[in-house]
Amino acid sequence: MTETETDFAAHNARMKRVQAARARIQARHTLERGLLIVHTGNGKGKSSSAFGMAIRSLGWGMRVGIVQYVKGAWETGEKNFFQANPDLVTFEVMGDGFTWDTQDRAKDIAAARAAWERSKALILDPAYDFIILDELNIVLRHDTLPIAEIVEFLKDRPLTKHICITGRNAKPELLEIADLVTEFGEVKHPFKAGFKAQKGVEY
Repeated sequence: MTETETDFAAHNARMKRVQAARARIQARHTLERGLLIVHTGNGKGKSSSAFGMAIRSLGWGMRVGIVQYVKGAWETGEKNFFQANPDLVTFEVMGDGFTWDTQDRAKDIAAARAAWERSKALILDPAYDFIILDELNIVLRHDTLPIAEIVEFLKDRPLTKHICITGRNAKPELLEIADLVTEFGEVKHPFKAGFKAQKGVEY
């Protein structure tokens, strides 16, 4: 047997051991229910990742509902796509923009309340399998909605569907009850080099 053939044989034997170990691990993981997912952190991609999961869900024939809490009247690629395909996704923009744009606390609270009531309706609707509450963390960070109310509802949510909440500065109370938390960290961003937001990348 040549040196190369010996290396290949050793690799194959090692991979068989890894495969067997992985199979044993997978056999122990049998739980299945709807997950509460939180995307947070200062890095880009929280909403984008959630929309990617929406596409994955659609690929399995699942019904998806999305409520956007902050984006307001912005034109975005996801908004253009989802609103052009209402048979695929229920996509509702219910925010009025960032607080520094609205400059109206009462209006912010009213918009957040309406979005939350719509979110609850979608979560309780058995027709939906995956719900995205985009930028809800932003609303909670500014105490525009009471975190205790949101946590209480989510603790008693139907466990037949997945829920993904996005936005930086997620509250500790929300992180505590979540099943999956991913913190997106910024390593490098073109904005700091003077680039404006790029179509198809950031909106």
